This record gives sequence, structure tokens and C-alpha cells, in this order.
Amino acid sequence: MAPQNEQAVLGDDGVVPDVDVSTLTREELIAHNLRVVEAHFHNENPESIDKALAVYGPDIVWEAPARGMVYGNVADVREGYLGIFRTVHWNRTTTLRRFATEDFVFDDQIADVTVVGKDMPNLPFEPGQRISMRLVHCFEMKDGKIAREIAYEISRAYGGPLDHDAVPDGAEVTDFPDGPDYGNWANK
Repeated sequence: MAPQNEQAVLGDDGVVPDVDVSTLTREELIAHNLRVVEAHFHNENPESIDKALAVYGPDIVWEAPARGMVYGNVADVREGYLGIFRTVHWNRTTTLRRFATEDFVFDDQIADVTVVGKDMPNLPFEPGQRISMRLVHCFEMKDGKIAREIAYEISRAYGGPLDHDAVPDGAEVTDFPDGPDYGNWANK
């Protein structure tokens, strides 16, 4: 289950403090892993992307298999995120489920985005098109940090014949009526 109160689990600066995970119980480690991923998602924006990257381990691997992207260092991951921010405008997210073990965090959501740029390699949509993206993340955790992030991006035309998902009761929906308009971030 995702943390209910970000401020209760994130430090004042929006990140999870470093923790010696070897001293944690199984339940504490699972809760820590969920906090790390929550901090990562909380900071996935142009203004605080470096905080999102701070929860990565030293040998991070970031993958987006549907687009054929694999990054093996923080600098490349950072540039990849900046490209995403310049390419899509987020309209809504629906978090379907999130859970963890001692070694993995799984997150399943639907992102409603509009393409506004062309800096997201191998995205099969053009500026002006609206996408319903089933966005499934598998985070591999090591020593209290994210060691591998795999983002399975299943992009479909918004409202098209493939835009069909089973949304569980109580799914958390976040609307972005006036932003974050990351696609225009580079022009500000």
C-alpha cells in the first residue's frame, strides 16, 4: 500500500534519509522500500529530479523495454527523464496497486498524457496526440536504494479500442488540470 501521508514518510526536503537497512526487520524494510519509491515518484519533475535520482544505488540500471531504452548510469537516466518532461504533459494518473517485498517494489498505474514534444526516444506517438499509458514499474531494491528500475510503458491511443483497463475500487486518481506541463518546462 502506498504511504498515505508523504510528509510523514519523506524528509523535509522530499527525500528518504539514508538508512542502514541491515538493522531493519522484514516489515520495516518493506515499509522503507515503499518510502523510497514514493520519494522517487514524488520528485519525478524538472524542479526536483536530482532528489528522485538520489534514491538510486551506485550501479543503477533503468529500462523502458517497450521503447528499447536501457541506461546504465545516473547521468543518462537524468537526461532520459528531462526528455520525458519535454515530451509529455500529464493530465491524470490512476494508481491501481503498489506493493513490496524485501527486494522489489511493484507499481501499476495508468497515465493519461498528451504528447507535446519529441524528446522521448521511440515513443510511437506525435505531438498533439493523447495517450493512455499503462505504466507498470518493477523496482529492484538493494541496500535501501533502487538498483534497477524497469518501466513497462504500454501506450495506447486515448479512448481507442485498446484503452481498456480494470480499475479497482478505491484506485487513487490524481488530476493535473493546470500542469505539471513538463512539455513546456524547457521553454520557461
